[in-house]
Amino acid sequence: MGRHITRLLTGEGNKVIIFSRHPKPTNDGVQYAIWHPETGQIDKEALQEIDVMINLAGAGVADKRWTAKRKEEIRKSRVEATYFLLQALKAYAPKCTAFLAASATGYYGPDREGLSPFTETAPPYNDFLASVCVDWERASLSAADKCRTVVLRTGIVLGKDGGAYPELSGPMRFGIVPILGSGRQVVSWIHVEDLARLYVEAILNEAYTGVYNAVASQPVTHRVLMQTIATAKGGLKIPAPVPPFMLQLVIGDASVEVLKSCTVSSEKVEAQGFAFQYPTIEGAVASIVAEG
Repeated sequence: MGRHITRLLTGEGNKVIIFSRHPKPTNDGVQYAIWHPETGQIDKEALQEIDVMINLAGAGVADKRWTAKRKEEIRKSRVEATYFLLQALKAYAPKCTAFLAASATGYYGPDREGLSPFTETAPPYNDFLASVCVDWERASLSAADKCRTVVLRTGIVLGKDGGAYPELSGPMRFGIVPILGSGRQVVSWIHVEDLARLYVEAILNEAYTGVYNAVASQPVTHRVLMQTIATAKGGLKIPAPVPPFMLQLVIGDASVEVLKSCTVSSEKVEAQGFAFQYPTIEGAVASIVAEG
């Protein structure tokens, strides 16, 4: 995600400073600075330069099985790291006028029968991921006493070089289209380019403040998503149902997240004037497949 946002910002002549545990030499106008919340390290001089901070830090939710240790890592890498960053901002970043932060549509949990798509005013669910999102957002929104603060509750991100797409499309190299569970679960998704554009728009447009859903305007079922990818890639593809018990064996408690249906509204960002470049799943997938 950071690479896409950086490309958009530097393309408009902005300087970007990337805070990282493993900073690199300055390259293509991008400066790197140390950031290591576990050891309390951060580049104070670099902080003094910034006008806007974007916080995308967080251990991958789907990267490993959800052991007790991994759950704690997921929480700490979001909540404690955010509090550490904000303490540093308040102390050493006098020019910072906006703080943008990630969250996730996991805040909402599964669809409630008979109810409309989730808007930003919906209450949080009561499972692990929702509790992480609640604490994560509370940490991020504590920046509001210093500067304009925006939180983007992000759906499933689709892009060639990361997010869910490589995992979903990988088995199709072997002519297999895995259908997880019933396939009827609703996926609220967003193309990576639209997500990057939304971050940039939230930087430039001071009307953005508070929490926004970062999802495309047309959610789809998991089955439709997989069939769309298969059609776009071409060739013979055979659907292969993956029952819930098998997912539970392979990825443990995280299987709940890939099997749940979560229908999320994009009305608030659209009312703010944001126009999706990829509003349909067909257009989004076609653009990714065309990248090769």
